[in-house]
Amino acid sequence: MRAGRLLPAAAAGLLMQGLLLAGAGAEPRRSGFDDMSASTQALQRDDTQNPAMLWVAEGEQRFAADCARCHTPASLRGAAARHPAWDAASARPVTLAGRINLCRTRHAKAPALAPESDGLLALEAFVALQSRGRPVAADDTPALRPWRERGERLYRQRFGQLGLSCAQCHDDHAGRRLAGAPIPQAHPTGYPVYRLEWQGMGSLQRRLRNCMSGVRAEPFALGSDEFTALELYLKHRAAGMVVESPAVRP
Repeated sequence: MRAGRLLPAAAAGLLMQGLLLAGAGAEPRRSGFDDMSASTQALQRDDTQNPAMLWVAEGEQRFAADCARCHTPASLRGAAARHPAWDAASARPVTLAGRINLCRTRHAKAPALAPESDGLLALEAFVALQSRGRPVAADDTPALRPWRERGERLYRQRFGQLGLSCAQCHDDHAGRRLAGAPIPQAHPTGYPVYRLEWQGMGSLQRRLRNCMSGVRAEPFALGSDEFTALELYLKHRAAGMVVESPAVRP
């Protein structure tokens, strides 16, 4: 089934009947952390228990080997809070993972790392850690506006056999429950994250692909313009919230 193709409204209705009211409504923006169990919150709070820190440790080693000739960890503070950001050389936005690969290929003369590979996630987690506690400060370069608007359109577009949009779950029904799990507001404040469901690290784009599969749509490709635009819009939507990377999620 191609992305964006719809099935009868009855299919969507069956899923929406599973949304159990649990205090949703006009509440302030919330991180997904706020909706987790106390035990999962404790994993994220304690770096000695947070499983994502295993990837951070690998990322620190890779950074020392491949990146330290140009950067220090301190010089990367705010990078995760700002990306996706405009790249003048390629005249397009790049995600944090994309920026890491551009640095590797342009400056370190090293091959790009594959999307969702442990090596790329490790570097991304280490770089993201340098922004932990900082407010999300989305890039407001004027050239990004059409990309951001495209991302918002995708966020509100109905997809797949169930004919649901991101906004229907994460705006209209945030705070309710679906199949026993809380529906978050979908603010990307902790990526890359360690998900207990995955038993490993994953990027925001992996999570977006999961959502598309969940509504029975064909997911966009990792690194696609569509996912880059969605990331950009979600980052602007979360502007001012605190970066939690690397986070833990159920």
